Amino acid sequence: MGAIMADAWIDIGAADDIPRLRAKKFRLGDETVAVFRTSADEYFALLDRCPHKGGPLSEGIVAGRTVACPLHGWVIALDSGEAVAPDEGCAPTLPLRLVEGRLHLRWP
Repeated sequence: MGAIMADAWIDIGAADDIPRLRAKKFRLGDETVAVFRTSADEYFALLDRCPHKGGPLSEGIVAGRTVACPLHGWVIALDSGEAVAPDEGCAPTLPLRLVEGRLHLRWP
């Protein structure tokens, strides 16, 4: 990956490098970003920390458009980062786009 420019789209690799129902981690600056792929080949990017206790969402179980945190089972919506009720909180999401089979992440 090249140099990180402020508020830029960054090519983070081939979409097919992320297995279905899994995530891949990327280190950007001081943050770790988890990029998820659903069974329907949808892709979502969230900061890799659960809003509950900071668990690594990238190691969670993906089902539909959600991921369950591996530490305490909180379920997080991949499209919004919001915890599913009755839990409350939000994992920050990042814009992601698919361009000719490659994933581009917008990094502030």
